Amino acid sequence: MATHAFPLEPRAEDANNRSMDAYLRYGPALLRKACRMVGNSADAEDVVQAVFIELVQRGRREADLPYLFRAVTTRCLNLLRDAGNRRRLLERQEPALRGPVRTRCDDEVIVIDLMVKLVDCLDRDAAEVLVYRYFDDLTQDEIASLQGVSRKTVGARLARVRQAVASLGGGMSGEVS
Repeated sequence: MATHAFPLEPRAEDANNRSMDAYLRYGPALLRKACRMVGNSADAEDVVQAVFIELVQRGRREADLPYLFRAVTTRCLNLLRDAGNRRRLLERQEPALRGPVRTRCDDEVIVIDLMVKLVDCLDRDAAEVLVYRYFDDLTQDEIASLQGVSRKTVGARLARVRQAVASLGGGMSGEVS
């Protein structure tokens, strides 16, 4: 897997800035997550930096990892939803950034091309569940906690994901875990 230098070096005047501390602490992990989702490092860096720029612009001094995790997921999904970005993302994807393929929904591997199609036919909450379950390997309990819903709701959203994958990928059987 490719390694990336984190694009922003700390400056002395930022030493007490909690947003900068969060950027330096969580940025590399968020960058890896964004790379897996959008398939290239340039767009991933843009996504992560935009999340932190927005925090600073809103005057928010602190951000915990679950908040940042969800913000990056949402920005990546928005990037994939934007039809103008799709061809560019598909052309620029860097397979080496993908890491080991662990994004399976039964027999279908969720690659960026399928993900772009799924984002079109899923609502925002189900698209988030798709990412959390099949890209981030979170359990249903972890997803429920992150989204602030019941495990049963997560199961229903996973069922919608499964139906969408089946309609795009040609029929699957079995239960979603």
